[in-house]
Amino acid sequence: MREVKIVSRRFDVPDVDRLDVALEHGAYKAVEKAFSMGSEAVLNAVCESGLRGKGGGGAPACGKWKLAAQHPDPVKFLAVNCDESEPGTFKDRQIITKDPHLLIEGIILTCYAIGAHDAYIYIRGEYHDFQKVLQKAIDEAYGAGILGEKTMGHDWRLDVTIHRGAGAYICGEKSALLESMEGKRGHPRLKPHRKEPEWYFGRPTLVNNVETIATVPFIVAEGPQAYRSYGTEKSPGTMLFALSGHVERPGVYEAEFGTPMMEYIERFGGGIKGGRALKAVIPGGASTPVLTAAEAAEARLDYESMKSLGSSLGTGGMIVMDETVDMVEALKNLLGFYHHESCGQCTPCREGTGWVDRIADAVVRGEAEAADLQKMLDISWTMNGKTICVFAPAVSGVIDAFVEKFGDEFQARLRSMA
Repeated sequence: MREVKIVSRRFDVPDVDRLDVALEHGAYKAVEKAFSMGSEAVLNAVCESGLRGKGGGGAPACGKWKLAAQHPDPVKFLAVNCDESEPGTFKDRQIITKDPHLLIEGIILTCYAIGAHDAYIYIRGEYHDFQKVLQKAIDEAYGAGILGEKTMGHDWRLDVTIHRGAGAYICGEKSALLESMEGKRGHPRLKPHRKEPEWYFGRPTLVNNVETIATVPFIVAEGPQAYRSYGTEKSPGTMLFALSGHVERPGVYEAEFGTPMMEYIERFGGGIKGGRALKAVIPGGASTPVLTAAEAAEARLDYESMKSLGSSLGTGGMIVMDETVDMVEALKNLLGFYHHESCGQCTPCREGTGWVDRIADAVVRGEAEAADLQKMLDISWTMNGKTICVFAPAVSGVIDAFVEKFGDEFQARLRSMA
């Protein structure tokens, strides 16, 4: 397992959130190279690197960037998704507090590549203290002429604005995020029938996660093949994985795609806390199907490996659970969150999340019967693929994985009919 630091390379530098320190350690050098390359060459470099979105879906960045860059509308926007509300996920806040100038540099490069002159960072409402760190860095960048009417002295304008959310989990979904930015209720939009960019006030808009944008400076500075030298053929590069739960050293650690999951947990997390046995791992944030200990032993940290195990890499938020965890109560905990956070737009999600939460509560209290457990699975089926966004299908996958893989624990909690 190689030591890899691309996005996190300056995380350990004291005071690197200050512009003078960041500049001493190479910040904004990729911007000068980008202006000498030209915007099309920057776009091509991102495409050649195989960069994939790191906010959950893992779609290749190239396609989204081209849709925005090639649109004829002269007014375009970049929306940076920092609405980090997925339980178990806390990597974006590491970037915006430990190296905010890396994100700003990535924003400049991205906007230059697609032809946007205004960028918005949509930040989670609860991230008030982190927002202050980021705003200070933006203010420093304006003061130094890095942002503004003449970006780093070039005849090219870029303005960056932080837009604070109001704490709704659903606004992490890109179209709900844009609805919220437009001043409306954060409801996901219907998906178009053909490929097109997102839209902010009717203008073509690129929406990317914080870590995705923060990866771009390395690709531009070192070249796409340098990025491809890490990871796998289909999942090139690296990712920041947020490690929490029953490990000795929880935290955020960068690793290349393809790293064995257990090797990552042992090396960075120090192994299972207290030397206890591993029971389960939620691999990519709370909305990804849980893995058993046996599956975790096979898993590699890349999109293809997770898909083969019936789960997803998601946001890379690994929640490790040891042998003491009650899986029935763990599912109830998650369903309580989903019940609260459903936006209510689609009936299967609005009604289904509440219904399964109430059934799970009955199972925990020992008041449910076998028919109730089957009803939960039936509701899960109804929620899957019958809504506008992926919220309900994700909840469905979580329910099915818990009940199918740890069914004996659920059966043991059912009320006896004898």
